[in-house]
Amino acid sequence: MSKEIISTNKAPQAIGPYSQAVKTGNLIFISGQVPINPETGDVVSGSIEDQANQVIENIRNICEAADRDLGDIVKLSIFLTDLGNFSIVNEVMKKYFSEPYPARATIEVSGLPLGVDVEIEAIVTTDG
Repeated sequence: MSKEIISTNKAPQAIGPYSQAVKTGNLIFISGQVPINPETGDVVSGSIEDQANQVIENIRNICEAADRDLGDIVKLSIFLTDLGNFSIVNEVMKKYFSEPYPARATIEVSGLPLGVDVEIEAIVTTDG
């Protein structure tokens, strides 16, 4: 199966040996996005709400680079350094997603790259 690399300057460039997203078959796998403003390269250090908004905007921009949108996401994996922020992230997600919601896992981790509080990865379908 072939792989197509998807990238955009409207999302942070990879900070390691990985791609922003890879399309194979009818799926696009978006690498974990952290709250980096792609225009400035700065980490969003505000509230968990501010960070989650930036992460989802980064994901949206990668989706758009692949001619998809947030409604095409079938699975999200959310990594939080404090599961106490779960309800805040849920509220942010309600601003960006509507039913039928993507499948999702939310996991508390001891740390994330660049000391951020949230990272989200996504799987997108190209069907439909």
